[in-house]
Amino acid sequence: MNLFTKITKNLYIDRKRMNLNLNGKRAIVCGSTQGIGKACATELALLGASITLVARNEDKLRAVRNELGTSEGQKHDYIVADFSFPDDLGMKVNAYTLKNSISILVNNTGGPPAGLAIDAGSDEYLNAFTSHLLCNQILAKAVVPGMKRETFGRIINIISTSVKIPIRGLGVSNTIRGAVASWSKSLANELGPFGITVNNVLPGATMTGRLESVLHGRASQSGKTFEELKEEMVAEIPARRIAESYEVAAAVAFLASPAAGYINGINLPVDGGRTGSL
Repeated sequence: MNLFTKITKNLYIDRKRMNLNLNGKRAIVCGSTQGIGKACATELALLGASITLVARNEDKLRAVRNELGTSEGQKHDYIVADFSFPDDLGMKVNAYTLKNSISILVNNTGGPPAGLAIDAGSDEYLNAFTSHLLCNQILAKAVVPGMKRETFGRIINIISTSVKIPIRGLGVSNTIRGAVASWSKSLANELGPFGITVNNVLPGATMTGRLESVLHGRASQSGKTFEELKEEMVAEIPARRIAESYEVAAAVAFLASPAAGYINGINLPVDGGRTGSL
């Protein structure tokens, strides 16, 4: 069986409906004890995938694992790792992938602190580069060999709409998110021939701890209240509301599915129409 035949067999598109079935697939989901990461783990599990949670707090990891529903063939577990220590992450993930084949990788970690780009120190840029791009690279290198063997793989990076239009007051984040987007596009070109897609999901305003922190920071600097700033943000969104985490997770789950096999190398905003560019 040649490579093209193997890839199309893995896609298996039922012409009567989209194939969203993830039974028999295992997904590594990073930053999965809260917010968008947790929502992604939940959504992928509902589609049948076994989930490997990754975060630094073992108590929270254990709690989320226990919350995930299981059906026949599913087995959820976790890896305790801190993205501030990429060598430790690499050691643990490489050991894990020697025994487990990974079909889906969701790269997701908390964004850098708010602040102007010009005011940030070199260490702030270096720390953000390490915990985002370098850790993404470590994880991708660990899972891609197994994806190539199966001629099926999905790498999905949770980034930000700042890769299209920089967000005011998030200088370091804007810079690093852009680097991750370019890395992702490069990977998409390299891995596409093996049945592996690489895409970015760009959440807009989503009700997470990260958004609350940003709004509280702006409130302390502007003299406006948290609620006033929230209302201003909502007014800029055509959908006139802030997203819930599960709405971002739904986009991730689709891109992870066999039905999305011909979608590769894209930036997908999930922002209610707020981003002012195509």
